[in-house]
Amino acid sequence: MKPRPNWIAGGLSVLWLGFITIPIYAIVAGSVATGQAYMKGGPVAAPASFTLDSFVRVLAGPFLRYFLNTTIITVSTVVLALVLALPLSYVVVRGKGWASRGVFRLFLFGLAIPSQAVIIPMFWVISAIGLYDTWWGVVLPTAAFSMPISVLILTSGMREITNDLYEAMALDGASAFKTFIRLVIPLSKPSIATLCVFNGLHAWNGFLFPLVLTQSDDVKVVTLGLYSFIFQYGADFPALFAAVILSAIPLVLLYLFARRALVAGLMGVGGK
Repeated sequence: MKPRPNWIAGGLSVLWLGFITIPIYAIVAGSVATGQAYMKGGPVAAPASFTLDSFVRVLAGPFLRYFLNTTIITVSTVVLALVLALPLSYVVVRGKGWASRGVFRLFLFGLAIPSQAVIIPMFWVISAIGLYDTWWGVVLPTAAFSMPISVLILTSGMREITNDLYEAMALDGASAFKTFIRLVIPLSKPSIATLCVFNGLHAWNGFLFPLVLTQSDDVKVVTLGLYSFIFQYGADFPALFAAVILSAIPLVLLYLFARRALVAGLMGVGGK
């Protein structure tokens, strides 16, 4: 039978593409326009003249320091969550007792707890241990709230490893640690890539924890640094849009390099 085109789905896809493209166009067009031209023409007007002065103003300020702070916090969060979630997920998958099942259910329960609900006790804990206004004061809570989804992604991927492979490793005399290093980690690369992308996005776009748990400009992140372009009676919209574009570049590069592993990891989470 000759397949019929789905005009409704095609029309809705074009409509959705328009909804996505218009904000991106507005940000890019506003970043290369002058402040006077942007206020005169509006957010969706084509720029009358092309200029990179907004990017120069952003890079001349403290934005690079905010960028570095965000990079350090993001990388530390991803590494910490990965180091803790990998062995924990391996124990949950290979464990046969009630303890491993209970731990897994406890982490699933953590998915239902929003960070806004515990921000006040989190503030007191971070302040009490002397980590307020430090990188680790943001890394530890961010990594903690990344653990439930990390365990879910990794356990779903590790369950795809058949028992025959574990038995083959046991026949070769491999210990549990060697099996974890030589079998589980290499076969869990799609899940690991998915975890890194999800946790990287969560840490890079984090706003609540840096807002409450930091104060000085030395540890300020990009999401808070965007407010430096907003004033009491107005805003430098071209510079703000330029900062948004610069802050999104690492996320775009991360997705481009890890997109195949990300799709494979999501398929593992959903089941094959």
